[in-house]
Amino acid sequence: MTETTHPSAALPPGQRRIDYFPRFGRRVDQPPPTVPEHPTVVFGGALTTPIEIAVEELVGKDRRDLHADFHCVAGWSVTGLQWEGVAFAEVYQRYVAPALAPGTIVTHVRVRGLDGELFVAELDDLLANDVLLADRLGGRPLDGDHGAPLRLVNPAQYGYANIKHVCRIDVLAGAPAAGSPALVDRLLQSHPRARVWEEERHGTVPGWLIRPVYRAIKTVMLAAARRRRTSGEPGH
Repeated sequence: MTETTHPSAALPPGQRRIDYFPRFGRRVDQPPPTVPEHPTVVFGGALTTPIEIAVEELVGKDRRDLHADFHCVAGWSVTGLQWEGVAFAEVYQRYVAPALAPGTIVTHVRVRGLDGELFVAELDDLLANDVLLADRLGGRPLDGDHGAPLRLVNPAQYGYANIKHVCRIDVLAGAPAAGSPALVDRLLQSHPRARVWEEERHGTVPGWLIRPVYRAIKTVMLAAARRRRTSGEPGH
């Protein structure tokens, strides 16, 4: 089955198209995490007991293709990407829903990667038709740059919500309490929904107003990515 999101000709507000897909995020100065020989995903939170499922089993049933664009909160977009994997909604119905504690109403989902990154999404956002747990990009298995062995793909949300190297998914009966954010997180406070077409870039500042800040970050980020591409650094 193939899904297609917004047409590639249309970009969300404040976005500019680039012609390659760089490695991005807060940890680009570090190599991608080491992938276990037999990677798994642990499902926990409001379940009667945690479930651990091999990535191969997770994506081996009801696979689908997704043609979609990718939008970084810094303001760059890559269009026409081809992802392959399993719909998050399918995984939720097959594995998670039957294991919920009786009477539990799930409202949020915390997705964590091997690199330590995490995002807490509203369940309804992840149950959309175009949300995948993907293991392939452009017809090939994911590499370290783009989230091996498995990543969350939600074209309707900015890149920071599309967690790479997925290793744990916790379903929650309510939004978790906020911790003490790092300084960079206080300055560039992530929006909890991160919806690209609503330009939800920042938790408190309107998207149009903070664009220049993210545009400056984009310039630095993409310049570093180009240097890595031309120098042929391992893992980039």
